[in-house]
Amino acid sequence: MASCKESFIDLSPEDTQSGNTFYQTEDQFRQALAAAYQPLRDLMTNDYFTAEMRTDNTHYQYNDVDRGTANQYRENIANFTDPTNDSYTNAVYFHCYKGISRANIVIERLPLANIDEAARKDIDGQAKFLRAFNYFRLVRYFGDVPLYLKETKVAEDAFLPRSPAAEVYNQIIADASAAIEELAVPAGFPQSGAATKGSATLLLAEVYVTQKRYSEAETLLKTLPEMGYQLLANYADVFSTANKNSRESIFEVQYREGAQGGQQSNFIYQFLPRSTNTEMITGVATNNTGTGGWNTPTDDMIAAYESGDKRLDASIGIAEGTYNASNVFTISANKSVVDYTPAEGKIGVPYIKKYLNPHTTANNTDDNWPVYRYADALLLLAETLNAQGKAQEALTYLNQVRDRAFGAGKAAIQETDPERLKTIILHERRVELAFENHRWFDLLRSGKTIEILSAFGEVMKQKYSYLPPTSFQVTAFRLLYPIPQSERELNPELTQNPGY
Repeated sequence: MASCKESFIDLSPEDTQSGNTFYQTEDQFRQALAAAYQPLRDLMTNDYFTAEMRTDNTHYQYNDVDRGTANQYRENIANFTDPTNDSYTNAVYFHCYKGISRANIVIERLPLANIDEAARKDIDGQAKFLRAFNYFRLVRYFGDVPLYLKETKVAEDAFLPRSPAAEVYNQIIADASAAIEELAVPAGFPQSGAATKGSATLLLAEVYVTQKRYSEAETLLKTLPEMGYQLLANYADVFSTANKNSRESIFEVQYREGAQGGQQSNFIYQFLPRSTNTEMITGVATNNTGTGGWNTPTDDMIAAYESGDKRLDASIGIAEGTYNASNVFTISANKSVVDYTPAEGKIGVPYIKKYLNPHTTANNTDDNWPVYRYADALLLLAETLNAQGKAQEALTYLNQVRDRAFGAGKAAIQETDPERLKTIILHERRVELAFENHRWFDLLRSGKTIEILSAFGEVMKQKYSYLPPTSFQVTAFRLLYPIPQSERELNPELTQNPGY
C-alpha cells in the first residue's frame, strides 16, 4: 500500500470500453439509445398474449399432445387462469423494465456529456418517450409498480417498493410532456423509425383519455394533422413492408429481415396454425408445429366486421386443410375469409393476415409492429369528443376512418346519442386496430371488460370442451396481472395484487 500509486486500483479497463469511459460522444449516446429501443422487440413477441389473446379478438389452437408448461402458460392468459409464475405475463414485466433501465442510463448520463444541444434534446426526448411508454404499459397491466428513475449502480437501488399508480402516471405525464417539447416532427416520410413529437403526443393523449382528462387529450390530438400524418388510401397498404414508417405511422417497433442476429420478426409463423409445411401461405416451406397456433382470430372477431368492410380481407385469411391424429394441420389452400365455405372434407382455420408479406427465409420477416397509427389517433379523438358531449364533431373523425374501409360516404355513422356512439366507437377501434394490441386497453377504458369477456367466455366454454369450468372467471382482480413471483422472492418490498 505504501509503494503503489492510487491509480493502480482504477478498475476501468484501458483496452475496452466501460461505463466510465463510454458515455462521452453523441455517437455513443445514439448507440445507448438504440439499446433502449431493443427490448421493444422482445416486448411485442409477448404483448399479444396479454393484450389480444386475453380478449374476444383471438384465442389459440389447443395442443392436446404437447401439454408442456410453455403451452399451458400461454393458454392460461387467454383463459383467465394465469398464475403468479406465468412466464409470459412475467416477460412483459421484465422487458418493460429492461427498456426503462436502459433509458435511465441515457437520461442520467446525458447532462454530463459535452455534446451539441440539439442532439442532446433529441436523445433525451427519445429516452423519456421510451421510459413513459414502458411505464404506461406496466401501470395498466400491473397497477402499482416500482418507479425506477435513475441508473441502478448498487444493489440497494434495485429493490424498491411499489409506487402508487397515481405517482407512476404523474411520471409518465412528465416524461411524455418533456418528450413533446424536445422532439421534432417527422422530417419526412418514410420516417427513420425513431420516436418523434407525434409519437410522444399520441402517447400523452392516450394517457389523458385513460385518466378521463378529455379536454387535454383533444388539444393534443388536434395537433397531429399539422405534423404531416395522413391515412393511406388503401387499408391493406398500411401493413405492407413496402410502406414501413409511412405517413400513417406515428410509432412502430422496428424489425429488419436479414442475417443480422435478432432484428428480424416472425409473427406470421406464430399466428399460422401449427403445420408441417407453411409454404402454401408464406411461400417458404418450414415446419411451425413448435411455434404456431397462437393469436388465432375468433369467430366473434370475424363476425364483428360489417358487410363490405375491406378491413376483413386485409386482416384475416383462412388456412384450409385437415388435422391428423396428433392435431397437426396440413395446409392445402390459402383462402379469403370473405364468405368462406370449406371444401368437402376440409377445415378452415383463420389466421392474422396483417403480418403476411413476401420474404425468403422462414422465421425471418421484415414486418414492423404497429404501435400508434393515425387511424388510432382519429378514433381516440372521436372517443374524446363524444365523452365531452361533442358527438356531432366526433362523427367527423370516426367517419374518416370508415370512409377508407367502405368507400366515401357509403357507411357513414349518424348516431349522436353519447352512450350508443361510445359503443360504436369501441367497435370501430376493435375492427380498425385488430391484432395490434389495443383491445385489452380499450376494454379497460370502456368499463365493460367484465361484461363483454364474461359473455364471450360462456360461448367459448360451450364451444371448446378443453376449457375447464374455472376458465373465463372474469372478476375484478383479473383486470390486473400478477406481480411476478420471482421478483417478490428477490425483493421483499414487493406486495402482490389482491386475488393472486
